[in-house]
Amino acid sequence: MPNEPYEFDPIADPRWGVFLASHPKASVFHSVPWLATLQTTYEYHPLAFTTSPPSTPLQNALVFCVVDSWLTGRRLVSLPFSDHCEPLCDSGEELEFLALYLQATLARRGCKYIEVRPVTSAFGQVRNGFSPTGQYYLHRLDLRADADVLFRSFDKDSVRRRIQRAERAGLVEISGASEELLNDFYRLFVITRRRHGLPPIPRLWFSNLRQNHADSLTVRVAYNDRKPIAAILTLQFRDIVYYKYGCSDPSFNNLGGMPWLFWRAILAAKSSGASQLDLGRTDYGQTGLLAFKNHWAFPPRDLTYWSFPANSALRPTSGWKMRVAKHLFTIAPESVLKITGRLLYRHIG
Repeated sequence: MPNEPYEFDPIADPRWGVFLASHPKASVFHSVPWLATLQTTYEYHPLAFTTSPPSTPLQNALVFCVVDSWLTGRRLVSLPFSDHCEPLCDSGEELEFLALYLQATLARRGCKYIEVRPVTSAFGQVRNGFSPTGQYYLHRLDLRADADVLFRSFDKDSVRRRIQRAERAGLVEISGASEELLNDFYRLFVITRRRHGLPPIPRLWFSNLRQNHADSLTVRVAYNDRKPIAAILTLQFRDIVYYKYGCSDPSFNNLGGMPWLFWRAILAAKSSGASQLDLGRTDYGQTGLLAFKNHWAFPPRDLTYWSFPANSALRPTSGWKMRVAKHLFTIAPESVLKITGRLLYRHIG
């Protein structure tokens, strides 16, 4: 049994980057650039727990952010605005020890609850007092096959024909991480969030992502007669490319811009040596998004979030209040949407 838990700042501790470089379960959401973006945008304090003493190399860790909100309370989340964040423990004994330690110190920290978002089922197999608090899907596409084999594996009508339609339409792709591309992306992002009845994530988040992730972030924008009609944002960590955000102008959906950009991103990922495309989390109720991802990578895997105490984690309501709010967001001026996003998101991470 481990003897003692230790706390450290994963941004400041040089052991963290070394540890992530070799741990097979590490993802972009564990990385220093991602943690730094959470901290600089929302003032969340990253905090990690391990059984490794400060003077020794890291052997395991659970990483969290302290979300401290006057509106929604104080809690430990692993990690906010992250599709998943696997505990980096190689044994159930280490995982259970750290989980029990966190529970024992919850009141002392002044936190309402702890939430973890593991990819594997290992967290649910140890006796740690946590309970399932959210159920989602996770899509991942294996990129190791030849490009033509991959292309034939995609849905004929919803993917292949739409990619071919985009090519016939003469769409132009520009990719990179310039301020101009990010501006075009964000304009489409605001349009898409309004269509879904949601305020946009603050523009500052994307600026900080671009600054912190440097060469690992790519924005891809599809243009029709120089007009931006679709865009996606991806991140790369080691040999995995993560699709994080996508948006489009619905007036041009018939041109197949989104499937075409996905295909371009896949080809670029293969050229960079990536072996996998992580398409991220999908809520059970997002039937349109679920169908879109199923056309690329099927079947998805189950993704379960866990919390302690049970059923304590913050979840958006699906009742009449949410329906009214979504309707108001679809008709609100763009300036109101952006202000709402800046004020709201740091409280719901």
